[in-house]
Amino acid sequence: MKGKSFFVDLTLCTACRGCQVACKQWKKLPAEKTRNVGSHQNPQDLSSKTIRLVRFNEARNDKGKLNWFFFPEQCRHCIEPPCKHILNMYTPGAVVQDPETGAVVMTDKAILPKGYHLESWQLCPYNVPRMDEETGLWSKCDMCIDRVQAGMLPACVQSCPTGTMNFGDRADMLALAKERLAEVQKTKPDAYLADPESVRVIYLCEAAPENYHDSLIASTETKNRMIAKAAADTKKTRREFITGKFGHTTNKA
Repeated sequence: MKGKSFFVDLTLCTACRGCQVACKQWKKLPAEKTRNVGSHQNPQDLSSKTIRLVRFNEARNDKGKLNWFFFPEQCRHCIEPPCKHILNMYTPGAVVQDPETGAVVMTDKAILPKGYHLESWQLCPYNVPRMDEETGLWSKCDMCIDRVQAGMLPACVQSCPTGTMNFGDRADMLALAKERLAEVQKTKPDAYLADPESVRVIYLCEAAPENYHDSLIASTETKNRMIAKAAADTKKTRREFITGKFGHTTNKA
């Protein structure tokens, strides 16, 4: 499988939020009005104005010690992106998948027809895309495809000072991920890679998924609910949705 991928080593992340700021700067996204809720995480969730967010979570280990877990969240750029299948059923051309990189990109057509409404989890098993409440336009990380096509690194990767964020050819990133996993498992045997075969953003994690965020790993339950909602709205059977018999094809990287 060709194309590009990210490798994100969460064991190295210090939550400096350089990636979050760099993303906003490159995309010219405005700041958001926020409030203090007792957490360093700011803002509290993804939005159409914050398409990349460093999440902060606290959890106690089996000895009662409080640990920080940092999770720089972004679109996973799925190999077979549900958001592409689903949004394109409502609005053809809403989401495209770049054949060279595998980047999943929401276009200026990513607006639902009048009378339809979807929540983020109904488009994405990772609950990532967000809709602009004023325009109705859906958006998310696009892999900085303009930079990548010009031979540059994504803004988030360029800004990372610790080696947490890595980007390159998929084969190279998978090899790096497996190499780092083997190294980390020497001291943290429960470490793992999150959904490496199905996404282009591969996270190396040292603790259970719930220590980072409830959408770190795609759940089967969420996928089934997505399929049921989309099939009902478009009057397609579950089988037609899954196999793509609704007139749209999947670009395989």
